[in-house]
Amino acid sequence: MEKVLLIIPAYNEEDNILNTYQSIMDYNKKNKTKYDVIVINDGSTDHTSEICHKNKIPVVDLIHNLGIGGAVQTGYKYADAHQYDIAIQFDGDGQHDVRYVSDIMKPIKEKGIDMVIGSRFISKMDTFRSTLARRIGISIISFFMKLVTGKKIYDTTSGFRACSKKLIQDFAISYPSEYPEPVTTAEVIKKNYQVLEVPVEMKERKAGTSSIKAWKNAYYMMNVTVALLAIKIRRYKKCK
Repeated sequence: MEKVLLIIPAYNEEDNILNTYQSIMDYNKKNKTKYDVIVINDGSTDHTSEICHKNKIPVVDLIHNLGIGGAVQTGYKYADAHQYDIAIQFDGDGQHDVRYVSDIMKPIKEKGIDMVIGSRFISKMDTFRSTLARRIGISIISFFMKLVTGKKIYDTTSGFRACSKKLIQDFAISYPSEYPEPVTTAEVIKKNYQVLEVPVEMKERKAGTSSIKAWKNAYYMMNVTVALLAIKIRRYKKCK
């Protein structure tokens, strides 16, 4: 049986982290699954760390805030060091639903896919709707993703992703600190890894605020576009 790790980056998630962890443990118990968890506490200034330690939640405490890219790469380094077969990025804010973990793992286990993205935009079943501005931004990024890689990716900013052992090893060595979801997706496609989207349902954040503020949307989109265009002209060593 494959060893599966859920990587949960967390910055100031004191209101969400225990419920998120408990939902995974409850699912494990009910469905006889064995999803391991590692919380990467990204230099939180609230009580995220204390809550993890008090409730015996596996956690790596980063001394400084590295941002989402650094936190997630720490999780991949942990997964590589502990020889996990599949790693899943899973938000600590309650938006990701553990019921869909099996869906995003399935193409890796059965078809040898390297990265599977949980997508909000390839099915009408999703009840969570992003803001109009965010959806427009994602559509624009999706256009440039197709331009750069030749592959259409609908949910370019989804942080609900599963990666194979080969990709775990790759990400443990190199992972972008900024705009990690669209940038890594473009890079792995350029490296000839196999990438697939599957439909998932996401929920509203239960507490706290997103790390991507509304006023940053246009700035975020422009910078992602520049990063993607840079990927188009960069040479990458193809995976075997």
